[in-house]
Amino acid sequence: MSEILDQAMRLFAERGYDGTTLQDVADAVGLSRPNLYNYVKSKDELLVAMVEATARSAASSLREVRQRTDLDPAAKLRMLVRTLALRRAEQPEQFRTLDRSDQALPPEIAKKHLQSRRAVLREITALIEEGVTAGSFRPVDARITALSIIGMCNWVAWWFHPSPAHPAEPVAEQIADNAVQMVVRAAGRTPDAPTPLGAVELLRQDLDYLTRLLSADAEAGDPPGRE
Repeated sequence: MSEILDQAMRLFAERGYDGTTLQDVADAVGLSRPNLYNYVKSKDELLVAMVEATARSAASSLREVRQRTDLDPAAKLRMLVRTLALRRAEQPEQFRTLDRSDQALPPEIAKKHLQSRRAVLREITALIEEGVTAGSFRPVDARITALSIIGMCNWVAWWFHPSPAHPAEPVAEQIADNAVQMVVRAAGRTPDAPTPLGAVELLRQDLDYLTRLLSADAEAGDPPGRE
């Protein structure tokens, strides 16, 4: 079944979901169509397996990183982004298939795919908020920053082509470093310098962040700080 799913992902990525038939999948794995039915009954089953694998692995692996107590927020973010970027680099067909087929997915499959994407967004957003609260990160808009980071990782599936001379790990490390530099409070930069103006700038940033937080809570109808 693993080979069937791998070949189906490759074909879906190349031809699109609507442009691929079960006969194409059978030909790719060297089976007759009747024999393929012993493993899978429809293209929908292949998509369900693909989405379920994505939903189980992506969000859970990111959650494990975020919940570690031996790492500070910057180290967690670096590891989390590296994990996501490597996943896109090593499984590009899977991501491209779901991305290209998003509008054609049957409703139940589309719902699972959306849940998986939202789970990834929640984990990264929560980690950025953790870093802001701890004072490790600048008071950025956590959701916008998380979406920006996810965009960097997702694009790897489209432009990166691994080879022995161009492995995925250095690319993932660079993207992880870029993500950390987007948010971390870097010692020695003007807003963080121990000067009166630097202190005022830090206070202004923190007040801006608190204002956004209070506004979001007010719009949601919940008292500040409630989940």
